[in-house]
Amino acid sequence: MEDKKSEFLFDKVNYKILLIGLGVIALGFILMSGGGSDDPTVFSEDIFNFRRIRLAPTTVLIGFGITVFSILKPNK
Repeated sequence: MEDKKSEFLFDKVNYKILLIGLGVIALGFILMSGGGSDDPTVFSEDIFNFRRIRLAPTTVLIGFGITVFSILKPNK
């Protein structure tokens, strides 16, 4: 009987970069949260601030870029 060694698809570095990318995506979604009003009849301008309109989506896109890079990075 042959001993079959299970090999991972990516290197250890690729998985680390992938986890960093997923963390950046999660950070972007956390930055997007909040800004709502407790009273539905009161409008809150907080949903249109810089953090939710520019920073959070840019952070999510950077996270997706890091994730794609970790998948396409060649193995040694």
